[in-house]
Amino acid sequence: MHVFTEREAENFLEQRGFPTARRKYASTADEAVSAARIVGFPVVMKIASKNIIHKSDVHGVKLNLMSESDVIHSFNELSRIHGFEGVLVQEFIEGTSMIVGLKEDSTFGHAIAFGLGGIYTEILKDIAFRVCPITLEDADSMLNDLKSKKILEGARGLKPANMDYLKSLLVAVSKLPLHFKNIKELDINPLVVNDKKSYIVDARIVFS
Repeated sequence: MHVFTEREAENFLEQRGFPTARRKYASTADEAVSAARIVGFPVVMKIASKNIIHKSDVHGVKLNLMSESDVIHSFNELSRIHGFEGVLVQEFIEGTSMIVGLKEDSTFGHAIAFGLGGIYTEILKDIAFRVCPITLEDADSMLNDLKSKKILEGARGLKPANMDYLKSLLVAVSKLPLHFKNIKELDINPLVVNDKKSYIVDARIVFS
C-alpha cells in the first residue's frame, strides 16, 4: 500500500492534465512569503503532513490571506500543530466545494462518487455513485441526483457553474483506473467549481 498525500497527489493529477490550483511548498516562513508572492495574493495556506488526513479537524487551513504579514502569522500558527512538516501556499479560488472520489469494490470494480464537498461531506452526505468508467450522460445523471445541484445552477445569486467542464472532468476521473489499475482510492476534496472551470484544491490517492 502506498499513499500519495496532497503534494504528491496533486502533482500526479496535474501531470495527467487535470486542473489544479497554483501552489508552492514551503518549509519556513520566509519560503512561505516568497511562495505567496509567486502564487499571487490572496492565498490559502495548508499544513503539509503525511499524518494528517483531515486538515480542518486540526485547524490546519488558513483562508484568504491578503498580505505577507498574514502569511507569516498563519505559518507560525500552523507550525505549532503536531505533525507539521511544512505548508502548501495555494491560490485562493472562489466557487462551490464539491468532492470527487474513486474506490475499488470487490464486486463492481472501481466506482466514482460525486457530491457536495468541503466540511459538509460527511454531515449532509449528498453524494451520487456510478460504476467506472462513466459517460457524459452518466455524469449528467449524477448531477441530477444531487440536492446541491441547485447551488451549481446559480442559487442565491451565484454564477452558474460551468457544467460542461465539470461533466468532462468527472468522465476523465472515472477513466483513471483503466490506466492505473492499482488505484485503491482517490479523494478530491474539495474540487472547487465555478463559472469558468473546476479546480482540484486538495487530493489524496491510495495505491495497492
